[in-house]
Amino acid sequence: MRRAVAKVALPEHFDVIVVPTGKPQTKARALNYALHFARGTLLTIFDAEDIPEPSQLRRAAESFAARPGNTACLQAELCFYNPNENWLTRQFTIEYATLFGLLLPALASYGLPLPLGGTSNHFRTSVLCRVGAWDPYNVTEDADLGFRLARHGYTIETFQSRTYEEANVRLGNWLRQRSRWLKGFLQTWLVHMRQPLLCASQLGVAGFWTFQAVTAGVVASALLHPVCIALTLWLMVTGRAMPGEAGLVPVMLAGLSLAVFVSGYGVAFIAGRRALRRLGIGGWWLSLATMPFYWLLMSLAAWLAVWDFIAQPFHWNKTEHGLSRLQPRSRSQFASDRIS
Repeated sequence: MRRAVAKVALPEHFDVIVVPTGKPQTKARALNYALHFARGTLLTIFDAEDIPEPSQLRRAAESFAARPGNTACLQAELCFYNPNENWLTRQFTIEYATLFGLLLPALASYGLPLPLGGTSNHFRTSVLCRVGAWDPYNVTEDADLGFRLARHGYTIETFQSRTYEEANVRLGNWLRQRSRWLKGFLQTWLVHMRQPLLCASQLGVAGFWTFQAVTAGVVASALLHPVCIALTLWLMVTGRAMPGEAGLVPVMLAGLSLAVFVSGYGVAFIAGRRALRRLGIGGWWLSLATMPFYWLLMSLAAWLAVWDFIAQPFHWNKTEHGLSRLQPRSRSQFASDRIS
């Protein structure tokens, strides 16, 4: 990164800050170090590979000016410039479109806590310092910070501006990235649940259960998904919950499990389709139909995350970028983008 930046003729208002050698080697530690050099009342996080809409900073500042002081952060919408490169990028696009286009705006509209996306986060600098900035040991520092802000009584909102990223095109790279994210969600849940009653009182009933759903719920569902699928198939084929056991109850349990899977997949299908339409993407019926295979890959990443959490809890699995065969569009094209 230092060699790459050294080759760029940066304008005078850019400062290149080198983080001193030390542990842990995480993005959060680098952010905390750089925070000491921040001079503005607003602070924004962009990943190096990001291509935000040119008007995003101005729109964020205007949004802050129109909102009360307890609005601590604005999250822009993240999407990809190579959504249709292969099956994996299409699945990744469906997931991100649903998360940033539907789920997070819904949570924000109800004043519920939400996990930040790690980039295109716009903060009030004073609030960020007041809550202790980022946890340097958390490998999903964005999610942790989102819930910590909520526990301190601050709100997070989404706003209409897009940032374009490179969707992961290689399975191994995707697995490392996803296992890190899930490991961070596990870390976040364990940290905030050290005092569950205090957490519940600070987040409120709805906020507390939202936190459970989007942290422990995400990890647990990913871990148990293949187990539940295998058990359902066993029940359907044999009519038995255990070898040698038969009866009405196992059959009813198999039917209930199948109904839960079908209804859950139906909701995911409809949400994915609606989210893609917001991005102006039509078709993709095969990609939508094969989402359950993507969920199985998620399960593999979750089990890798658990192993990594046990073996090296603070290790940061880096994601390799610049692998796409497709080049991002020019900034002038991004400037004309509009959110429907």
